[in-house]
Amino acid sequence: MIDITLENFQAELVDASKAQPVLLDIWAEWCGPCKQLGPVLEKLEADYGGRFALAKLDADKVPQLAQQLSEMFGVRSIPFCVLFDAGQPVDGFVGALPEAEVRSFLDKHVASAEEAEAEAAGAEAQEALDEGDASSALEKLQYAVATDPSNDDARFDYVRLLLTQGQVDEARAAFEPVAPKAAAVRRFDALQRWFDAIDNVASSADKTGALAGFDAKIAANRRDFAARFGRAQVLIAEQRWTDALDELLEILMRDKSWSDELARKTFIAVLEIIEPPKAKVADGQIPPEDPTVASYRRRLSSVVLS
Repeated sequence: MIDITLENFQAELVDASKAQPVLLDIWAEWCGPCKQLGPVLEKLEADYGGRFALAKLDADKVPQLAQQLSEMFGVRSIPFCVLFDAGQPVDGFVGALPEAEVRSFLDKHVASAEEAEAEAAGAEAQEALDEGDASSALEKLQYAVATDPSNDDARFDYVRLLLTQGQVDEARAAFEPVAPKAAAVRRFDALQRWFDAIDNVASSADKTGALAGFDAKIAANRRDFAARFGRAQVLIAEQRWTDALDELLEILMRDKSWSDELARKTFIAVLEIIEPPKAKVADGQIPPEDPTVASYRRRLSSVVLS
């Protein structure tokens, strides 16, 4: 718990809420209900195990801030609690509510224990990947998905890493619960197209000389888009991402709308698959884009808009 002043308001409340939600308790020494609520909030901060932080603002010592927040929410009494999240005041309540009601309020905004565990496991998985330890990363992501099955970020990363490691059956099983979302969620659509490429190559009559066969067809007819797309699917299955993107661009440069824009949609899917996590940067800065992804995005825009 921290006491908020004019000097630390920005750092300890606004900026701190970008890392985790911060509940600000506006109180005063003379306020009886404030003294009833205070211990409840302190208990909940401990119970939630760091999933939110508690800050206190003495309305008599820092009236400017107390008045500004009260006017913002149309409140004229204390205790008054304001929840800050992502640098903004997002919700609040007035009065010495019972513990159960405060819990209900917090649960609308604060991650559950399972969600917090899954998020932490996902961060640890990325650290393991950065260190080249794919095995540990898979274990962390598997734990994240098992702990919080609704965590789409962890599931996407888990399925993608399984496919990258060639564990197709395991990836398919992990993807199955979210497969119906593929029509509406771009990242899951990208995974589905990756599975489709793997399946199409696996079912091909000529598994050993697939590229050579497509090359022969393209040499005979450079506008054989089915052959070009088939070649791109082989390259996707082999994880030769930039080669696949180049082949898809060959289709787009000749016929952008071919087969209901299949080349463009697949191109976007590949970019979704290969794009690494955004780097963390200071507030107000834009994280740098991966140079390969940025280059191919520009090339796609140039072709589509030409």
